[in-house]
Amino acid sequence: MAKYQYQGRDKYGVLKRGIIEADSPAEAEDKLKEQGLKDFEIKLLEAGKKEAKRKSGIRLFGGKVKEKDLAVFTRQLGAMISAGIGIADALEIIAEQTPNKALKEALFQVRDDVLSGKSLSKSMEKFPKVFPTFLVNLIAAAEESGNLDVVLQRATVYYEKIAAIKRKLISASWYPTAVLIIATLIVVGILTFIVPTFAKMYAGMGAQLPFLTQMLINISNSLRNNALYIIIFIFAFFGINSYIYKIPAGKKIYHRIMLKLPLLGQIFLKGSIAKFARTFATLIAGGVPIIRALEIAAKVAGNVVIEEAIMKARDEVEQGKPLWSSLDPKVFPPIFISMLKVGEETGRMDEMLDTIAEFFEDEVDRAVDGLLSTIEPLLMVFIGGIVGFIIVGLYLPIFKMGELISK
Repeated sequence: MAKYQYQGRDKYGVLKRGIIEADSPAEAEDKLKEQGLKDFEIKLLEAGKKEAKRKSGIRLFGGKVKEKDLAVFTRQLGAMISAGIGIADALEIIAEQTPNKALKEALFQVRDDVLSGKSLSKSMEKFPKVFPTFLVNLIAAAEESGNLDVVLQRATVYYEKIAAIKRKLISASWYPTAVLIIATLIVVGILTFIVPTFAKMYAGMGAQLPFLTQMLINISNSLRNNALYIIIFIFAFFGINSYIYKIPAGKKIYHRIMLKLPLLGQIFLKGSIAKFARTFATLIAGGVPIIRALEIAAKVAGNVVIEEAIMKARDEVEQGKPLWSSLDPKVFPPIFISMLKVGEETGRMDEMLDTIAEFFEDEVDRAVDGLLSTIEPLLMVFIGGIVGFIIVGLYLPIFKMGELISK
């Protein structure tokens, strides 16, 4: 039985669109007439080819869609629904103009499913790499309450905030890392290409070199003679670490270490708590049950240690214990637990969670700005000290040229 996409007008002149199954175009027309439609048009859907093409497109471009893409999608969909545009039509319009290939292909398939009678959340659930569990559950709850446009606008704010937090956390960790990598490459370049030139020049002088200069030459020789082993070690180091990180126990160790790092540890902790609070608040306000909301928000936190603490609290909440007293004080700061307690006892937990999220987002902003302003001059001094050390070591024999020649 083939599928046909149709559009036509009912007895009130309202345009209707959808997908109907029939053995032939004539049978499809008969079914539409029975439904009271007129002035209709039908088009055969090559389901197999279409689906294969779209699925291959999603596999090709794969991966999760970024928060900024989801923010644009939820904003546009919410605005169109508020304006009275049907969900299927809105999905088609958004799909045609979105630049993200994976999102585009998924939206076209979601539109087809919606036209065939499926709910939006069920249709989106088929694409977990495109539409996160958070968004699917939020939309499912909104469909039940009938406030889909309002919930979508709230989801837009959520994704914009989460994207901002991630940018801050990335800048906090990658700026010093990038500077150190560049400095290391510069030092390796000097030791590999410049120091040997000076070593050849000093070798013809026939005198004992200063300790500092000889040490640089020895390091340079070791680096050049063992270059292959060093490269193998570097690749093996990152490969082993990548493998360990993929193991749950190994990932937990790394995440625990991240929270204990000086300066960066508190930034990672506050960032994870901000993401958890923002996600939990959005889900609760959207009508998602608290137990399910805790499960989703735990995964969004982005840290295994915090995720396990939240899941443990969820189990205690399921047994009737208040959330604020279920949270581990060794993981969550006292101010977070205190503010959550007030929100839970006053029955305004979603509002308080929003306040908590904003508080910790501001804390992350200030901490990152403070870290960068502190670490930048320290890195410059560190790099300058290393380069200065090498330069002094290379030119020290020249300063003692007369002594070397006399010998």
